[in-house]
Amino acid sequence: MEQQTIYILIVIGILAGILSGFVGVGGGVIIVPALVYVLGMSQHGAQGTSLFILLLPVGILAVMNYWKAGNVNWKFGLIVAVTFVIGGYIGSKLALRLSPGLVKLIFGLVMAYVSVRMILSGFNTLTNES
Repeated sequence: MEQQTIYILIVIGILAGILSGFVGVGGGVIIVPALVYVLGMSQHGAQGTSLFILLLPVGILAVMNYWKAGNVNWKFGLIVAVTFVIGGYIGSKLALRLSPGLVKLIFGLVMAYVSVRMILSGFNTLTNES
């Protein structure tokens, strides 16, 4: 592996970690697009790599900080974590049956929808605060 690729991966990891701790995102929002567009990985390869990263306890220190501040609902988290495993299995089986181009299109549409919803929600919150 080239040294430049290692540096790019380090930057992707740091940015994803910062965003994960900051707003609870990382894998889909930062890691997958970066692996696809910066390193030229396939959509399936990027998603599989992102899932591998999430398999490890990457967020443990961020979770500890949120827990200390009283901002972790363990019951909700455990339910979502268990069902996330099931959903991840089903989603990966489905994604691997589709063409990479279709998966990329669906991924982009989901991200666009979430982005518009977040932007509108943030704008409404800001205008109601003043």
